[in-house]
Amino acid sequence: MSLKIGGTIEKVNGKELFYSEFAEKYLAGNQPVLLTGLMDDWTASKHWVSSNGQPNLLFFPTHFGKSKVQVADCDTREFTDQKRIEMSVSEFVNHWLQGSKENHDVNGKSVLYLKDWHFVKEYPEYQAYITPLFFTDDWLNLYLDNYHMRDDLDADRVSNDISCSDYRFVYMGAKGSWTPLHADVFRSYSWSANVCGKKKWLFLPPQQFNLLFDRNMKNTVYNIFDDISETEFPGFKKAIWLECIQEPNEIIFVPSGWYHQVHNLEDTISINHNWFNGYNLSWVWDLLLRDYKEAKEYIEDIKDICDDFEGLCQRNLAANTGMNFNDFFIFISRFSLANVVELYYLRGELNSESSIWHCSAIIKHFALNLSSIRKTALKMKSEGVEGNLSIINLLEALSDPKFLKLCTGLGRIYSVIHEEENWSCTMKKALMADFAMYGSQVCSPEDLITFIDYAVSKLSSNCDEQNPLLSVLYEIQPHEQNQHF
Repeated sequence: MSLKIGGTIEKVNGKELFYSEFAEKYLAGNQPVLLTGLMDDWTASKHWVSSNGQPNLLFFPTHFGKSKVQVADCDTREFTDQKRIEMSVSEFVNHWLQGSKENHDVNGKSVLYLKDWHFVKEYPEYQAYITPLFFTDDWLNLYLDNYHMRDDLDADRVSNDISCSDYRFVYMGAKGSWTPLHADVFRSYSWSANVCGKKKWLFLPPQQFNLLFDRNMKNTVYNIFDDISETEFPGFKKAIWLECIQEPNEIIFVPSGWYHQVHNLEDTISINHNWFNGYNLSWVWDLLLRDYKEAKEYIEDIKDICDDFEGLCQRNLAANTGMNFNDFFIFISRFSLANVVELYYLRGELNSESSIWHCSAIIKHFALNLSSIRKTALKMKSEGVEGNLSIINLLEALSDPKFLKLCTGLGRIYSVIHEEENWSCTMKKALMADFAMYGSQVCSPEDLITFIDYAVSKLSSNCDEQNPLLSVLYEIQPHEQNQHF
C-alpha cells in the first residue's frame, strides 16, 4: 500500500533563528522543523566521523567498548517494538563491521540498531556535544539530574530502572536499520541530531493519529510500509504523511504527539533527547490520564477482590508509562516552587516597580511556566485526583540541596535563553517567611493551585497595572488586573 505524502518538513538555518521565534512557531505551535548550522563545534562531529564522512566505528570500542547497551534486532518484532538484546559496545561494533563485509541476506544476520544509550550519564566528562539553545528549556532531564522520577523505588532497583536515568541518548545503526511507528515517551518533544549518515522520517500530525489504530482503538500499525489490512486498520489509507530526509549535521525537532517512523538510509550515528517543559506539559498529563484509564479497565474484573485497587492501577501505570499520578504531581509541585523561587529572586534584584520587571522576557517565561502548571493542576483536580499523593513541604524543599540545585539549573538555563548577562545564581531564602505564613504544605492539585495563586498575589502586591505575572498567568488584560485580587 503506497503512502499519501502531503508535504515535507520546513528547513531553517538555526543561526538565523531567534529563540522567541522558535518557541512561538515550533514549541507553542507544536510543529516539526529541520535545523541546520548548530553542530559546527561538536566534539562528536570530529571524533565519531571519519574523513570520508562514514562513522568512525573503531573509536567506540577503543574509548567506550565495555559499556553495556540495548540493541534492537530490526528484523524481529516483539510485541509493539523490535526485540532488544544487551551487549557491549565492542560486541555491537564487531557485529556491524562483520555485517558490512557480508551480505545480510546470505549470512542470515540481523540488522542491529544501538538505541537509547545513556551516554551523557555514563560519560559526563566527555563533552560530545552542546545542547542547542532551542532545546535547553528541558525540565525532564534537569529534574532527573537531581531526583529519581520514581521516589518509591527499592534501593536495589535504582541503578537499573530506566526512570532513574535520563533521556539523553546516542543511536548507532547501519544502513537499513529503522525504528517502527511510534509517538515519543511521555508525549515529550524530542530532537535528533545526525552526527553522520542520512535518515528518512515519515510524520503524521496528532489530528490524524486515530487513523493509525485498529477498530478497537487499542493497537497501532507497526510498520507503515507493510501491507496493512484495511479490515483491521480501516482508517490507515486515509492518513496524509509528511516526509523528511535528514542529512548529516542537521537536527530535527519532533513535536509532542506526532507519530513517526524512521529509516537509516546510510550508516548513521545520531544524538537524541526527549524533553518537556511548560509548552507541552499538558500533553504529558493527557497521556498519563489515558494510560491510567486503560490500566484500570484492563484489571477492572478484580476490583472487588483487590485490597488496594487504586494502588495497583498506579503501579501498573508507572510500569507502563514511566511515572504515575504521584510522580507527576511531585514533579510539577517542585517545578512550581522552583519558578516561584526564581521570581522572588528577580523581584528582589529588579524591584517589582521597575520598568525592567514589566518588560523582562525571563519574567514572562517563568509566568508562562506557572500558568502551564496551574492549568495542568486544574485538569488533575477535574479528574478527581486528590488522595494517595505525597506531601510537598515547601520550607523543607528550600533547605534541600537537590532542590536548590534544581533552582540554580533553571535560573542558568533561562539566563542564557534570554541573555540576562547580570544573572546571579545565588539563591535567596527571604520568601521563607511568606511560606511559613501560608502553611508550607502542598498535598493535592487544589493545594498546588492555591499555592501558585498565593505566591503570585505576594509577588504582585507592589505592582502597578502593567503586571506581567497576571497577564500571562490568568490571561487577563491590564485594565482588569486590579479586580483580580
